[in-house]
This record gives sequence, C-alpha cells and structure tokens, in this order.
Amino acid sequence: MNDEIEKSRVQVLIELVEYAPHSVVSKTIIRKTTGNVTVIAIDTEEKLIEKISPFDTFIQIIDGSAEVVIEQKKSRLEAGDAIVVPAHTAHFITAKTRFKMIATIIKSGYEESTTAI
Repeated sequence: MNDEIEKSRVQVLIELVEYAPHSVVSKTIIRKTTGNVTVIAIDTEEKLIEKISPFDTFIQIIDGSAEVVIEQKKSRLEAGDAIVVPAHTAHFITAKTRFKMIATIIKSGYEESTTAI
C-alpha cells in the first residue's frame, strides 16, 4: 500500500492534514530509503516526545506556532519559520497553539567513510 500523496498533482500543503482534538495527525508526502517528507498537524498542548534521531531533520512551520527544544535550547517558530534539528541531538516539539509543519528527514551523508583524508 502506498501512503504517499499523489504525484504530478498540485497539492495545498496546509490542507493535506486536518487538526484533530488532542491529537497528532500526519500524512506522508514522500517516503524513500534516503529520507522522508511528512506533513504533521498537532493540536494545542500536544507534544512530540523527546527523541534523538541519527539523521538531520528540517522542520518548517506552515500554520500556527510551535516551541522546538533542541539540546535544552528553546526556539519559538511561527508560520514561515524553519529550523534544522542536527543528527544525534535530543529534541522535542510542543504545540503552544495548534500548528502544522513539514518534517524532512535526510538519511544520507552519515555513512562512515572508509577512506582516510
């Protein structure tokens, strides 16, 4: 089953997911072995739990505002703002108001080099 959005069709990002009370709702845009792009809607006071990803994650807020905490440093992001969560860092996201975001995870560039510099 393919859970990606339809290709070669114009999409309105903010309409790909709807808010649900006391919930986090997500929709995959692209899922590949080298990375994923997901649209996520998070209701007020909901939270994405703290985690450490082995890959960089690019977060873009497309509606509302969120608090992103990376290694205990808080950043308030509004619609139009973006931040890169570096690989191997503890982070979590809290919805002070409901918001929607695009999360892009890049799974390449962290391969171990076998050649000496």
